[in-house]
Amino acid sequence: MSATPQKNRASRRVLAAAAGLATVGALVAAMPAGAHDRGHGHGGGHGHGHKPRTVDVQLLSFNDLHGNLEPPAGSAGNVSETQPDGTVKAIPAGGVEYLATSLRTARKGNPYSVTAAGGDMVGASPLLSGLFHDEPTIEALNGLDLDVTAVGNHEFDEGATELARLQNGGCHPVEGCYEKGKKFKGADFPYLAANVTKEKTGKPLLKPYTVWKKNGVKIGFIGVTLEGTPNIVTANGVKGLKFHDEVETINKYARELDRKGVKSIVALIHEGGAPASTSYNYDCDSPGAGDGISGPIVDIAKGITPKVDALVTGHTHQAYVCTVPDPSGKPRMVTSASSFGKLYTDTTLTYDRRTKDIVRTSVKSANHVVTRDQPKAPDMTRLIDRWNKLAAPIANKPQGWISADINGRGSTAPEKPLGNVIADAQLEGLAPADKGGAEVAFMNPGGIRADLVHKASGSEGDGVVTYGEAFTVQPFTNMMNVADLTGAQLVSALQQQVSGPNEASPKILQVSKGLTYTLDLTKSGADRVVAGTIKLNGEAIDPARTYRVAMNEFLAGGGDGFPALGQGTNKLVGASDLDLFNAYLAAHSTAAAPLAPPATDRITVIQ
Repeated sequence: MSATPQKNRASRRVLAAAAGLATVGALVAAMPAGAHDRGHGHGGGHGHGHKPRTVDVQLLSFNDLHGNLEPPAGSAGNVSETQPDGTVKAIPAGGVEYLATSLRTARKGNPYSVTAAGGDMVGASPLLSGLFHDEPTIEALNGLDLDVTAVGNHEFDEGATELARLQNGGCHPVEGCYEKGKKFKGADFPYLAANVTKEKTGKPLLKPYTVWKKNGVKIGFIGVTLEGTPNIVTANGVKGLKFHDEVETINKYARELDRKGVKSIVALIHEGGAPASTSYNYDCDSPGAGDGISGPIVDIAKGITPKVDALVTGHTHQAYVCTVPDPSGKPRMVTSASSFGKLYTDTTLTYDRRTKDIVRTSVKSANHVVTRDQPKAPDMTRLIDRWNKLAAPIANKPQGWISADINGRGSTAPEKPLGNVIADAQLEGLAPADKGGAEVAFMNPGGIRADLVHKASGSEGDGVVTYGEAFTVQPFTNMMNVADLTGAQLVSALQQQVSGPNEASPKILQVSKGLTYTLDLTKSGADRVVAGTIKLNGEAIDPARTYRVAMNEFLAGGGDGFPALGQGTNKLVGASDLDLFNAYLAAHSTAAAPLAPPATDRITVIQ
């Protein structure tokens, strides 16, 4: 499962934010004939009443907001910035009150400005948005003047019918309207899903592309989600849909736009990469174009037709501004703005009125931090306050107490303290014979959406875990399953963390207490899980024995590249993951004896 963005800022902050700015990537593509004599577009030109030959279009973009309307708490709300002396500073960032200010400030003095997003605007959202099926986030995005977004995998969490409701409006089919006398209006920007078709008709589910126009300037936007969406979304969410190859789809619609006379094209792709550094201002074009980035987006970028002028990407929650060579060998801008609204990208596209194309040699781009020391946008504050009042009776209920931060999303280690707590909660809740008889529990790391933070988020007091905070950690409310797996299948599942589709970007399952093994990252593929070290309660796993394994319904369906977990038999469906998590917090903590962060000693890692 995956991630999300936010907003705001003030002009005096722009200079400070710009001080640590990311790379300026110069893009080189064939210059249009006669481009050397162009008048330069900043409202200047050569006088005589002629329009200048070129005009600079500002493209503002972000990705993976995941309904984070309020600033994300703890380490998940920080952006890393490398300082001139080489040290790395953590900057608190995000929150739509600030994202709105940031975007509005950036637009000043830019008559040609378009705002686009790279998917996962909703889904896996904190309670403030998730409780209301993400209507608050769509309302906020309308207020941010978002012009267009691609769908991400999380837009499919509740299925195609619910996605259509977010686009078109109307009250929830089960829960109705949340505010008396108010009907949900839907998104006033198009969701693009070029590579998603209906199985029955073969027709696109939503619009494949849109064309942004102003004073004769035309830019086409094509939006796709990753082809592997069905592997990372529950089966119900993608029922009746087919997901197609990203490159083939974008190239097809780029040809169609080109035939219609739209020569300037931006692809919005919900798939991404991993830069060599987690600092947002890292230069991933050093020493050469795209040398500092790896992952699926690199091959996708290399395959997309040169007709496309820039790629806005997402999904991996990373920050990068790189150039990756297109099929003709010319560098082309590829950007991503972290997640949860902590950054936005500002890209300058120089539009040539004669050729109707972007002068790729002039493309510049940088990521900017959505800092929290700028004024809040009052309309976003009002929106948050309004929905918080509706959520308060549920959100503010205490569930338990913690003695310190318990990191989940904010931990980069294979074994995360909060992952251990969640897996232990699932094992404890499902171990009784009448609840499934679980002996071991597995939790997918991508399903842990936040940290448990000791500092109070409201008036509840430090150390108190509220229902809203627990929901933010486990927002999918997946039903739990307990199933029979052989020891051999268990070993296969652990090996699938680092092989097959997960080889390039390992997904390390969080395991319940009693399961131990060694992860040797100096090896490759399945060998990275040292089979002889896998033990349960001190005993080697017996390949022929049957074990009762607890996992959420997503993993039990083989999701996240774990087909072995999908082979379970004698399944028993239990309570939801969130209910088990809250029950564990209640059973293991009091105000006088809060829950401490657990040791992370289940997986021995060799680097």
